[in-house]
Amino acid sequence: MISHPSRHCTVELQALPSRIGQVRRIVSAQLRYWHMDVLIDRASLGVTELLSNVHRHAQPDKTCTVELELLLDRLKVSVHDHDPRLPVVADAGPLATCGRGLAMVAAMSESWGVLPDDPGKVVWFTLPAPSAAEPAAWDRRPHLTAAGPDRPRFTEVALVDHVAEVHRPEPAPARSAVPG
Repeated sequence: MISHPSRHCTVELQALPSRIGQVRRIVSAQLRYWHMDVLIDRASLGVTELLSNVHRHAQPDKTCTVELELLLDRLKVSVHDHDPRLPVVADAGPLATCGRGLAMVAAMSESWGVLPDDPGKVVWFTLPAPSAAEPAAWDRRPHLTAAGPDRPRFTEVALVDHVAEVHRPEPAPARSAVPG
């Protein structure tokens, strides 16, 4: 089930490898819809790590819910599963092939945490939202400057009813240098 209220998105799933990729695409699409493209890579990485932990460790089942919340100045990503055991940041050795996921989430996020939640727990992280001072690409306005003595105050604009069609000749067919 997927819900998309204006500032909230929830996805329920089984944390299986094939579904994790689908959730990454949903997260990317939702962040594009919210004009938060700059957060896509970090949010996708974080949700992948949290869902991988559910897949690897959660008992008795792999059912979970991913939630995106767009708050005033940050994005909050949460994963709720039904396993009450709380995760711990591991001190993975240099040759370890796993055990770095939560450390990576902690390093790339603004904040993160774990809350017990009956049944199970919620693991979450936040990312700072793009600055309100920096308008999104879709909301940019022309930059207007004050008129100076060397600049006219108004610019004349001519409107036309139609644009003349530009005729471009079609390229000639290729000819072989080999006779025959």
